Amino acid sequence: MRGIIPWAALAIAIAAPLVAAGFSPLLQWREGIYIASSFAGILGMTLLLVQPLLAAGDLPHLSQARARRLHRLTGALLLGAVLTHVVGLWITSPPDVIDALTFTSPTPFSAWGVIAMWAVFAAALMAALRNRITVRPMTWRRAHVALALMIAVGTVIHVLLIEGTMETLTKYGLSALVLLAALRIAPRLRVRRR
Repeated sequence: MRGIIPWAALAIAIAAPLVAAGFSPLLQWREGIYIASSFAGILGMTLLLVQPLLAAGDLPHLSQARARRLHRLTGALLLGAVLTHVVGLWITSPPDVIDALTFTSPTPFSAWGVIAMWAVFAAALMAALRNRITVRPMTWRRAHVALALMIAVGTVIHVLLIEGTMETLTKYGLSALVLLAALRIAPRLRVRRR
């Protein structure tokens, strides 16, 4: 029973913002591509909750090897969600995306979203090239964790500044959980003594 509770809590934390967003009045009269883009962003944020839990081995009944495989798979899904979110926004409003990417947008949430996006790309590239680059494992881990923290903080600020599809209570709840999960892996940045 103890092993089921964390999984059930995680399922609720993931499902609640997605379901609540489905009832958003801001989705009325919107094109399908805009709706898909919005939900890709929300899904991406829920994956930011899962990623550090897998990396830290906090989810019960998962071996370390399986948790790592799921961490890689979830990372690929996160990259896909970010790309879907950005491409969908590009299709619906290219000038807004250009303003965001060039940091000339008048909306502050855009800059935080772009910073988090580039950190996702960098973390994914690091993971893809892990066996091809010659850096010490601890150095690689610290850099990857630093990017993960940048992604979490940037995304939370991005989301909290937007008055959009996400419902307020679940938005703040998910944001708090994402930051707590990110803090769970923050100690990995410290130098370990031999």
